Amino acid sequence: MIIDSLENAYQYYCLHPLFKNAFKFLEGKNLENFQDGSFELEDGLKMIVSNKFGKTREESLQKFECHNRNIDIQICVKGNERIEWKSRKDCKNFNGNFNEEKDVQFFSDEPDTYFKLKDGQFAIFFPEDVHAPMIGDGEIKKLVFKVKI
Repeated sequence: MIIDSLENAYQYYCLHPLFKNAFKFLEGKNLENFQDGSFELEDGLKMIVSNKFGKTREESLQKFECHNRNIDIQICVKGNERIEWKSRKDCKNFNGNFNEEKDVQFFSDEPDTYFKLKDGQFAIFFPEDVHAPMIGDGEIKKLVFKVKI
């Protein structure tokens, strides 16, 4: 997992060929103007835009998730978002089977830690990162890039 600010995104271009494309796509754009929806940007790179009210911790933990075929780049555009985390290797309690179509596995384990994102900050979640996002009060506008491994 990586946590940083958009101004430092260039430091992570080398980690995956599509990271640069994702972050470069945002350059010069007002992120608050993006409309909700899911957008295929290119083969292996999708962007999801959402503007929703934050969830309670309990609501978010019902979908304590990780992915096998995608890396998430989750960017907080506006609001204050708390995200809970645990290493996948330490999760023991599967919450259902792996959903092949949606590339998601849920767990019912207790997270080890949490962090907060505010405007212009992002987190990168690799397959080994189990995460529960969107915890907060008020509206949270965020972008999620799905980067195919």
